[in-house]
Amino acid sequence: MINRVLIRLKIIQIVYAYYQNGSKNLDSAEKELFFSLSKAYDLYNYLLMLIIALTNYAQKRIDAAKAKLSPSTEDLYPNMKFVENKFAAQLSINIQLNEFITNQKKTWDNNQDFIKELYDKIITSDIYKEYMTSSETSYDTDRELWRKLYKTFIFNNDSLDQLLEEQSLYWNDDKEIVDTFVLKTIKRFDESQGANQDLLPEFKDEEDKEFARRLFRRTILNEEYYRHLISENVKNWNIDRVAFMDVIIMQCALAEVLSFPNIPVSVSLNEYVEIAKLYSTPKSGSFINGTLDGIVNHLKKDGKLTKN
Repeated sequence: MINRVLIRLKIIQIVYAYYQNGSKNLDSAEKELFFSLSKAYDLYNYLLMLIIALTNYAQKRIDAAKAKLSPSTEDLYPNMKFVENKFAAQLSINIQLNEFITNQKKTWDNNQDFIKELYDKIITSDIYKEYMTSSETSYDTDRELWRKLYKTFIFNNDSLDQLLEEQSLYWNDDKEIVDTFVLKTIKRFDESQGANQDLLPEFKDEEDKEFARRLFRRTILNEEYYRHLISENVKNWNIDRVAFMDVIIMQCALAEVLSFPNIPVSVSLNEYVEIAKLYSTPKSGSFINGTLDGIVNHLKKDGKLTKN
C-alpha cells in the first residue's frame, strides 16, 4: 500500500525533524521513519473499519426504531438493503482487517457523534436513495455503492480530517493518499474470496522498503555534498538565505537523482516540485525546479550523473 509518493513525503518530514531536534541520531530517525510509515498503514485499515462502523450504526437505528413504544409499520418492517450490503458484510469478516482490529484495539465506538453526522448525510443523498429503491441486489451493485459513498462523503471530509488529526499527528498529511488506496481496495474486492480477500500489503515489495531506507540515509549522510551543489547553483543567493524546507526538499531530490539510476530524472524532479508546493512557500516550486535543473545539467556535463 505504501507507495513511493508517500515514502518521499515521510522522508521530507523526518529529515526536517532530524535537523530541528538536537540529538541527530540517524538510527533513531530511521526507526521514526518506518514507524511513521506504519501509522499510514494503520490509517488505511482504520478507514476500512469506518464502512463497518456505519453499517453497524444503521443496524442500531433499525433496532431502536423497532423498540419504540408505538413503532410504525416502517419501523417494524424496514428496508434492510443497506445493512445487508454484501460488500460491507464481506469486509466485516475479513481475516486481515479483524487481525488489525484485535492487535491494534482500534474502534470507532468513541466517535459516535461523527458516525451519526456522516450517516445522516449518506441517507439523504441521491446515491443512497437510488440504491435503496433499486430492485437490483447483486454483489457488484453493493460494492459500487460503497465506492460512490466513500468517494463522495469520506474522501474530502473536513470533520473527518480534524477527528483523525486529533487521534494521531502522523495522520495529518496521509489521508489524501490513503483514500486512494481504500478506493482501490473496494474496487478489487471479489465476492468469491470471502473472508480471505487480501487487503493491500504495507509495502508492495522489499524493493520499496529498501528505497525508503536508502533514500533517507543518503539524504543525511551526503548532506555536505548536496548542499555544496545547491550553493553553487543558487544564483545570487547565499544558501543560508534559502528557505530551510526548500534546502531539505532539494537535498532529498539530489539523493534520489544520484542514488537510483533506474528512476528517470524527470520523475524525481517532478515529485519534489509537487512536494514543494505542499510544504513550502508559493514560489518554492519554480525555484526548486530551476535550481535542481541547473544542478542536473552541470552533473551531466561533468559526467557525474548517469542514468539507465
